[in-house]
Amino acid sequence: MSTRRDFFKLAGIAGGALAASSVSKVAMAALPETVTQTSPDTMPPLQPKTGRPYNPVVTLNGWTLPWRMNNGVKEFHLVAEPVVREMALGMKAHLWGYNGQSPGPTIEVVEGDRVRIFVTNRLPEHTSVHWHGQRLPNGMDGVSGLTQPSIQPGKTFVYEFVARRPGTFMYHPHADEMTQMAMGMMGSWITHPKNRPPQIDEVDRDFIFLLNAYDIEPGAFKPNIMTMTDFNLWSWNSRIFPGIDTLNVRKNDRVRIRIGNLTMTNHPIHIHGHEFTVTGTDGGPVPRTARWPEVTTDVAVGQMRQIEFVADEEGDWAFHCHKSHHTMNAMGHNVPSMIGVDHKDVADKINKLIPSYMTMGDKGMADMGAMEMPLPDNTIPMMTGEGPFGGLEMGGMFSVVKVRKGQKPGDYKDPGWYKHPKGTVAYEYGGPVAAAPRQPGDAHAGMKHGSHGKPEVEVQVRKPQGHSGH
Repeated sequence: MSTRRDFFKLAGIAGGALAASSVSKVAMAALPETVTQTSPDTMPPLQPKTGRPYNPVVTLNGWTLPWRMNNGVKEFHLVAEPVVREMALGMKAHLWGYNGQSPGPTIEVVEGDRVRIFVTNRLPEHTSVHWHGQRLPNGMDGVSGLTQPSIQPGKTFVYEFVARRPGTFMYHPHADEMTQMAMGMMGSWITHPKNRPPQIDEVDRDFIFLLNAYDIEPGAFKPNIMTMTDFNLWSWNSRIFPGIDTLNVRKNDRVRIRIGNLTMTNHPIHIHGHEFTVTGTDGGPVPRTARWPEVTTDVAVGQMRQIEFVADEEGDWAFHCHKSHHTMNAMGHNVPSMIGVDHKDVADKINKLIPSYMTMGDKGMADMGAMEMPLPDNTIPMMTGEGPFGGLEMGGMFSVVKVRKGQKPGDYKDPGWYKHPKGTVAYEYGGPVAAAPRQPGDAHAGMKHGSHGKPEVEVQVRKPQGHSGH
């Protein structure tokens, strides 16, 4: 993490319009320092040193924005700017974000905090910030043209309000949304409860990430902002598998995962080996009487879901979107299916002209994960990732929840692959395979068999009346 101290005097920012006329001259004497982050790794939780205490979250492949206390007000400095985001090793995207990253840093406050956010615009066009799901004065809602003037390039606006209710929220522009959100401008906001409400449990591990989607063609760096449905990179916090970090927890920890969706479609998020309950939305905590166990929950566009479970099963448990195309990386969607097509003769002829030519997809797409053919610059294979037993053949919105008995409280380091107890791994059967038993009178039991041992099937062709065939 790097910091830059920008001690602008009041006269230096007087030309920038303010979204909050109530900001005092004392508060505006100097902006909070600009804190930036360029590493794509998951940063440790930011422990509060000032203000009300709370149990901090861990932002998957992200970080929490530091603040300063100024006469009882918690002040943050967000900088909207172009960024370079490593989506996975070997794949970088030129996006727009905040404070060096896309998504921007998570903002954490406590219920009842008075919050002041300075927003500096270093984009080539105007912007604003909408505090998605917050209860606040109308003039602080961040909708350009409706509740405030746009923040012009080079200007700094101030938003100030009281965090009135606990929950998980998001922030994003409400100015040229099609461009700015497609370019990656978004971030998470958490308001921790001041006391211990009956509907909100204490947890041992608390994770958060946003769902995002991009259309970045192989060899390109910038997203195609005109795309509506045909995205080719589905990501968590702008990271794609195998670039998404694992979620590492101690056995019997109570785990909370907060998921926000700012893509153009819904995402059924699924966990293996455990059941969870949805305990909160961006509307607040779900009453206990309204909860039920799930292993998959659908997170619709513009929604947030908060799931909780007890990690009581050791192992490496897959955690992913259950839309199969969303667990793949850059792929073409207008390719015909070649499964079952014999390519041999065609491949032999093409190989005489192009010796390196390889047939693909005639038996399925799994062979794509093992291919070592050269790729265009700035892309990664469609199916990738290695596990302890071979290729995972995954991409996109996929990670692993690693549950370990020996993981120390508060330790978020990757413990490596799970060491399975003897006799608990599926294995190849080496004995004879008996014929399937059949019920008496089964239609297949008396079926005639041909010379190759396969059932003979009699086919009768009924022709339309008045027509003859050959």
